Amino acid sequence: MTTEPAIGWEALREAARDAMSRAYAPYSGFPVGVAAVVDDGRLVTGCNVENASYGLGLCAECGLVSQLQNTGGGRLTHFTCVDGKGALLVPCGRCRQLLYEFGGPDLQVDTPEGVLPLAAMLPQAFGPDHLG
Repeated sequence: MTTEPAIGWEALREAARDAMSRAYAPYSGFPVGVAAVVDDGRLVTGCNVENASYGLGLCAECGLVSQLQNTGGGRLTHFTCVDGKGALLVPCGRCRQLLYEFGGPDLQVDTPEGVLPLAAMLPQAFGPDHLG
């Protein structure tokens, strides 16, 4: 079952596009922006930030989770990701794991194939509950 974020999917995508416009991607030329709704109604965003030492680059989801924690924490409920042209992307495996930590299996993820719960994109995920 998919749910509509309080602000609407198109507004969430627009916030991700705005974040993407501030990405720092001089090496790959592949800017990414993300946006999510928090369970208290806040909107958080992030963009990718590359580094000359390629392995040190930060995915947009890292910035989003940092903003989430810096503005009061909470749980992510709805998430979207866009590329430099504003088209929908799906998060990489590493970022799906990061989103699982802060949104869990029910996080609604906007994808080119429709909205899916994160559990469908990261089945049998490892999470905090496995640590006792």
